[in-house]
Amino acid sequence: MYKLATASEAVKVIKSNNRVYIQAGAAAPQELIIAMTNRHEELRKVEVCHLHTEGLAPYANVSLKKSFHVNSFFIGSNVRHTIKVGNGSYTPVFLSEVPMLFKRNILPVDVALIHVSKPDRHGYCSLGVSVEATLAAIENAKHVIAQVNPQMPRVHGEGIIHVSEIDTLVEVDTPIFEHLMPKSTEVEHKIGAYVANLIEDKSTLQMGIGTIPNAVLSKLENHKNLGLHTEMFSDGVINLIEKDVINGNYKGINPGRSLATFLIGSKKLYDFVDDNPFVELRSADYVNDASNIKLNPKMVAINSAIEVDLTGQICADSIGGKLYSGVGGQMDFMRGASLSNGGKAIIALPSMTKKGVSKIVPFLKNGAGVVTTRAHAHYIVTEFGVANLYGKTLKQRVKELVKIAHPTHRELIEKSYFDEVRD
Repeated sequence: MYKLATASEAVKVIKSNNRVYIQAGAAAPQELIIAMTNRHEELRKVEVCHLHTEGLAPYANVSLKKSFHVNSFFIGSNVRHTIKVGNGSYTPVFLSEVPMLFKRNILPVDVALIHVSKPDRHGYCSLGVSVEATLAAIENAKHVIAQVNPQMPRVHGEGIIHVSEIDTLVEVDTPIFEHLMPKSTEVEHKIGAYVANLIEDKSTLQMGIGTIPNAVLSKLENHKNLGLHTEMFSDGVINLIEKDVINGNYKGINPGRSLATFLIGSKKLYDFVDDNPFVELRSADYVNDASNIKLNPKMVAINSAIEVDLTGQICADSIGGKLYSGVGGQMDFMRGASLSNGGKAIIALPSMTKKGVSKIVPFLKNGAGVVTTRAHAHYIVTEFGVANLYGKTLKQRVKELVKIAHPTHRELIEKSYFDEVRD
């Protein structure tokens, strides 16, 4: 049976050399994180592992490197510095396989820090807005500490646990972290229009958070009978669900429901998903499993990239050798959409950076990570159009991608490519 405790009392179970898993996204339990970090003088070599988390990550302060080492499965802005300064590491892994790290005891978990809704009258809590690998961590951790919060929405799906699975409960009453999106730019709206034209009625969508996904969603109000099967979504889908544009009627898996593994957005989103049977969150090894994704006819995966070379290699996790994010679920959905009947795998990105650097390049930067290989690349979209690479030779791909590069860079990137390959 669980016990009630303060945050500082609860985290005393964490010992030196332990591995601690922190629930991801907007569900990162801030009070537990702060309490753990406050014990830094007593602790040494605690490995803190997680996917992207919102909010503060004080354990990632380089001054605490003797106490904590960050192991990121996806690098968020709050821990990005740890890779360079040496108090953090990056584990490349598909989001669909992160739960396997715990289930197969590749990374044994000593303590799991989680964030849940209040127990219902039957004693069940919801993991709220983030399930991802947390269920696997709970099932395999030696000790589970839950921050229980009446403001955490009760989300349907797989992320329902009984209080008997929790060792220590810490009561809090704090807002869930909100991520408010800026408005999409003119360039992003052009990209959104091209992507929306690729989406047929009765398609099922995967898209993440950001101004390009929001721009795409804003162009879909005249579509019909769309579905949602995505690793995450934000506020942009609410309007389409309420207008019955997204209804899930033609999905091949979990029909009539929207499926994700975590959510990040505003309080409006969290209120919308609270006790809403239309929205289900499940573990990443289910949601991101390509064999499940491909069961949706006309599955459309929409992802982005840092740069794309003229053969179709897609870098999405680093700027050259500087690690920026992670593998995440891009390949899970690119492959699942490609295998779907009528599916489309799309990479959407501006043709160049705000500083005027081309994102369509002759060759990836030295040290750049290839998240999606040239063999997996299908549609590449910029504000200048759509390049369909599937079934194209390398020379044909070069021509397709040069057409959608920014006009000021087209001649140079084409010349640079052919000068090199002819040598």
